[in-house]
Amino acid sequence: MSCGCFGASTLKKKKTPPNTPNEIDGYPLDNIMHFSEKDLRLATDNYHPSKKIGRGGFGTVYQGTLKNGRQVAVKSLSASSKQGVREFLTEIKTISHVKHPNLVELVGCCVQEPNRTLVYEYVENNSLDRALLGNTSTNIKLDWGKRSNICKGTAKGLAFLHEEVVPRIVHRDIKASNILLDRDFNPKIGDFGLAKLFPDDITHISTRIAGTTGYLAPEYAMGGQLTLKADVYSFGVLILEIISGQSSAKTNWGGSNKFLLEWAWQLHEEGKLLELVDPDMVEYPKDEVIRYMKVAFFCTQAAASRRPMMSQVVDMLSKNIRLNEKQLTAPGFFQASGESSLKKSSFESTSHQFSSVPASFTQVSPR
Repeated sequence: MSCGCFGASTLKKKKTPPNTPNEIDGYPLDNIMHFSEKDLRLATDNYHPSKKIGRGGFGTVYQGTLKNGRQVAVKSLSASSKQGVREFLTEIKTISHVKHPNLVELVGCCVQEPNRTLVYEYVENNSLDRALLGNTSTNIKLDWGKRSNICKGTAKGLAFLHEEVVPRIVHRDIKASNILLDRDFNPKIGDFGLAKLFPDDITHISTRIAGTTGYLAPEYAMGGQLTLKADVYSFGVLILEIISGQSSAKTNWGGSNKFLLEWAWQLHEEGKLLELVDPDMVEYPKDEVIRYMKVAFFCTQAAASRRPMMSQVVDMLSKNIRLNEKQLTAPGFFQASGESSLKKSSFESTSHQFSSVPASFTQVSPR
């Protein structure tokens, strides 16, 4: 496995900025390029507001230009956020050793008290959620060719994380805002701050629950039982968002209190799946779009064991094969509300903190 795009000889020649620690919390930082705070201030015009291109759960992202002319995205973490520091370390541990066309490349970092900054490759067309849900004046038009490519590329990136990297990696926060699009609208999975390494000799990880409402697999949201199939579930929801052009968090689908996945499954049962298609997508191959939505249902089945592996999902999306719908069972749903008896919940989310409002999860079994 390569260490990003920087070989060992390059790292030795790189002058380490003064006051740069060799490790954080016992984790060595000698396998990643170091930048000084001065370097990054110069690159971002002193973090000028005009350079701001996004904001994550624990930091702001700026566009920058390095001295060698390379365009980068600079994520400056909140100095007061302990969770941000944990995400910072997780990101470095997870992706500093891996490289794939459908993963955002981690270029380097800055560790100068109190600063914690990550430097990524710059991705021209920002995030998928902005392309799908952002201001229409951006003139970003996602035809079926682009949407199909985004589905397949994201699936390939996840298959790489799940089945080729050692140890395997569970992302835990697959969603539209964490899928970035390059100049050709090729997808790149980003934000590995919640990722978990998954050794081959275990079946699941019991962990505190993290992620985003609308994408969480029910068995994970309910009991903290994390497997690779939690990412598969999230990806299934993402396919439906890409096809519908709508957020999974929208709750009034079909004129009732339904989330996107619930409404899509109802349309499937009624033989009306094409009603879900984004009206902005005027021309598209109907059979192929329906097949993609059915793949989404295979990914979101209530029983995690019934969901396919991501390499199988890649084949299901890439090849015009007949899906065995007799094997398809209903999705698992999970909702959060303000009334609950789950007083000990400590769920956290990159979009909002579940711990601030008691959460209840209903309809975990198929409807």
